[in-house]
Amino acid sequence: MCGNVSGERHQGCGLNPGRMPEKADPVRVTGYRCQRTLAADVQIEGVGFITGASVRVRLRPAAANTGIVFRRTDRPSAPAIPALASNVTDTRRRTTLGSADNGVTLVEHLLATLAGLRIDNCTIEIDGPEPPGLDGSAAGYVAAIADCPIVEQSARRAIWAVTGPVVVSSGGATIGFHPSSEPGLRASYLLDYGVFSPIHRQTFTVDVRPAEFIREIAQCRTFVTKAEAQGLRDQGIGRHLTPADLLVFGQDGPIENRVRFADEPARHKVLDMLGDLALCGFDLSGHVVAYRSGHALNVQLALKLAALAAAVASSRKVERHPVAKAAHAA
Repeated sequence: MCGNVSGERHQGCGLNPGRMPEKADPVRVTGYRCQRTLAADVQIEGVGFITGASVRVRLRPAAANTGIVFRRTDRPSAPAIPALASNVTDTRRRTTLGSADNGVTLVEHLLATLAGLRIDNCTIEIDGPEPPGLDGSAAGYVAAIADCPIVEQSARRAIWAVTGPVVVSSGGATIGFHPSSEPGLRASYLLDYGVFSPIHRQTFTVDVRPAEFIREIAQCRTFVTKAEAQGLRDQGIGRHLTPADLLVFGQDGPIENRVRFADEPARHKVLDMLGDLALCGFDLSGHVVAYRSGHALNVQLALKLAALAAAVASSRKVERHPVAKAAHAA
């Protein structure tokens, strides 16, 4: 059986005169935990936010070291798509994996659910180009999985931390992953759309564990301003949706709806962030802090962390996830 194994700790040593001290790695493994998968199939049906078409998703148990993999059952000849940052092809308003013809878009809510519940190995069979949008949150996915046991597997999953801040920024937005003296992952988001936005400035911080994910994050919904909603409809996106189906903010607040938390938009941003960072392919331990970050910066951070981990694992012969190894080799 897999046991929790502490990562290697740095040991003090005397400096050898005339020899420069070795530079610390930017990332390091701080420990391991058992990989986990579902005990049985879980099926979710609904309507896609983008296409408005009915879609069915089946979450299937997978062997250790499989990772999270999407399979388009409506495209039998299409290759499977591992949920890794290296396979992201678009980050405009949502995260897309794979090609335009055979890929899957708006994957972040489902990926956040699996990461939040610590389900590491899962084959996601989907008969369309996007998962069900449900109510714009992850609550429906959590509810579907709640009836299925989650089982531990014999293989280990590495937990990576940084030794100094790793930050990406663009256009006044930023996201960074910082060292922490506490174990586990903490996530903070500062949402600021400006003084004239109908969505007020807000912050949210959470220690990311399964119980907290279910209670504090999963039920927080996608949101847009009224102007953004009209712009999307003009592009033919979400024409089947009404303000009651997700959070649409007008000047006086949500239209035909009400928030579940006063800071629900910031909490949803954390949901998106967790889904995008799951594309690292390994666990994170530290504090991720974002200011006005969206999918593009989230995925850039995931790519950077994955590349740093790959380089350290290669030089130090550190155990990594085989899926992540294959992606790095490609």
